[in-house]
Amino acid sequence: MSNDPQERIARLTRELNEHNHRYYVLSEPIISDFEFDKLLEELQELEKQYPLFAAANSPTKRVGGDITKNFPAVVHKYPMLSLSNSYSVEEIEEFEKRIQKAIGGEVEYVLELKYDGVAIGITYIEGKLTRAVTRGDGTQGEDITPNVKTIRSIPLEVYGNYPPEFEVRGEIFYPQKSFEKLNREREEAGEAVFANPRNTASGTLKLQDSAEVARRGLDCFLYGVYGSGLRYASHFEAVEAMGNLGFKIPPAAKNYIAKAKNIADIKAFIDYWDKERHQLPFDIDGVVIKVNRYDIQEELGFTAKSPRWAIAYKFKAEQVATRLESISFQVGRTGAITPVANLTPVLLAGTVVKRASLHNADQIERLDVRLGDTVFVEKGGEIIPKVLAVDITKRASDSKPFHYITHCPECGTELVRLEGEALHYCTNETGCPPQLKGKMQHFISRKAMDIDGLGEETIELLYNSGLLKNIADLYELKTEHLLPLERMAEKSVTNLLAGVEASKQAPFERVLFGLGIRHVGETVAKKLSRHFKTIENLETADIEKLVAVDEIGTTIAESIVDYFSQPENKMLIQRLKNHGLSFSSAPEQAQKSDKLSGLTLVVSGVFTISRDELKKTIEDHGGKVASGVTGKTDYLVAGENMGPSKLEKAEKLGVKIISEKEFFDLVN
Repeated sequence: MSNDPQERIARLTRELNEHNHRYYVLSEPIISDFEFDKLLEELQELEKQYPLFAAANSPTKRVGGDITKNFPAVVHKYPMLSLSNSYSVEEIEEFEKRIQKAIGGEVEYVLELKYDGVAIGITYIEGKLTRAVTRGDGTQGEDITPNVKTIRSIPLEVYGNYPPEFEVRGEIFYPQKSFEKLNREREEAGEAVFANPRNTASGTLKLQDSAEVARRGLDCFLYGVYGSGLRYASHFEAVEAMGNLGFKIPPAAKNYIAKAKNIADIKAFIDYWDKERHQLPFDIDGVVIKVNRYDIQEELGFTAKSPRWAIAYKFKAEQVATRLESISFQVGRTGAITPVANLTPVLLAGTVVKRASLHNADQIERLDVRLGDTVFVEKGGEIIPKVLAVDITKRASDSKPFHYITHCPECGTELVRLEGEALHYCTNETGCPPQLKGKMQHFISRKAMDIDGLGEETIELLYNSGLLKNIADLYELKTEHLLPLERMAEKSVTNLLAGVEASKQAPFERVLFGLGIRHVGETVAKKLSRHFKTIENLETADIEKLVAVDEIGTTIAESIVDYFSQPENKMLIQRLKNHGLSFSSAPEQAQKSDKLSGLTLVVSGVFTISRDELKKTIEDHGGKVASGVTGKTDYLVAGENMGPSKLEKAEKLGVKIISEKEFFDLVN
């Protein structure tokens, strides 16, 4: 063994990269986890002593530790277009006919699984990982390189006959076992569990602490390659070449990727995975069909949004039948009552389902849902499954219609249902526990007061211990109150109190939003604070003055007047004033330009910057931000994973849809 530290560091780096590839890509480890950890510890120690000899892509980067406050926007060298979706085999047949007509003969296809994860583009220069960028709006995405380097199935360096510079693309996803482990740990710690693997993978990749990303166990399949002067004639050949370089590619041996000559082959692949997808260790939501040869892809070209040579087939949402055991009712922070079906546990889309939404009293009546019924449950794009229908043929002869509750299940207050509303409400705002806790959770949320050190579990703990009964009580918490409580160590108490103190700097619009006045969302709070300037002006405004404000209708106006008519709310605001919270607007800064003056824009989807920043940019240039698409909307700014209903409505009304890049071109 060499005593030269530079040589030893280089040797350990090569060895650990090789062992990492064997374990996470090939599933063929040749050393134990213990032996691997000892080698890694040795490399870490040597790199501390001789930092100049450490490789930029050292295996020690896998454990994370970099803190990234902002993820810079990066323009894609090769646009990352999304695929057009189809939901029927007939549409796939039409796709194949269009290809044959355009080319004038038979075409070979590549069939792949449609992974339910986060698209990523990773650039390698001279074989070394240099940058990893999300899809974003297809034109530009976010640079999340430090976080991607922690994913052990993605090589930090490749060996062999690689191009000088190239970009591999694929999908980062959450393996089901890792996701279940994460949720078990959160449940044991008393934290809220995550809803689904796809959203959790997306959120994990945006964490500021790369060490936490490393701990969570994300995985990745890479299945595309881009670059100038590439030697590959087809997509399938390129994928195989990436596998030979050390990338984790979809294995053909497991039928994750396959070639097809005709529509019969395509249908067979779709049918197979429609049945077998729930046996996979990760989630998929369809299959992807691509023309294999690159020269034919080039000949077919692109539409404005997607390639003409590829299409995605989306599986239909799975339905199952199970027994409705009981109906329970949840109370939200606004007092809204939501009925929930408690079911005999049943496997649906790879997870065991015990509960499903029944939405409201009208839905229960329309479906004629009764206790003991056999019901059909679906988990489409929904996080919470929903009851679709009842199997009347299996209904018991002595079954009786279900009667909706008349009083709050938590505090016993008689429920009301306002004209034109679908939901029933508990009006006991100041005495109903779920409403009180819900209002406090809303008040501390990121878009309101954004109080660090506080979460849902802590609110629950403080409420149950009698320290919190409303939001003003937060500002009267003391160290001696908190330290005796369970899970309240000195550091967490210090952080909590510091977060509460820092929240006093929040501007009026966020304090107003945090009050939780019914129908006053983030955008409405901003309009009201800018129009009325102070809480006193708002408090004394009548309905006529309120509806005179842009986009404030009668329903919102009545809700505001009702809120300020209640002595408890006036007393609450006075207490918050006494604690130093801001109830007046700062002088408005001059607009940057009037390029969007007179224009109304709606924002939907995920962007390379936060939606708050995007909305502020619209306002800085004289534009108006609206929450919903109407005939008065001038532009819909469309990001990744935008709401389908907004898109559909915009297309129906002829509203111009622009990307994030097109928006910035507009204002710049």
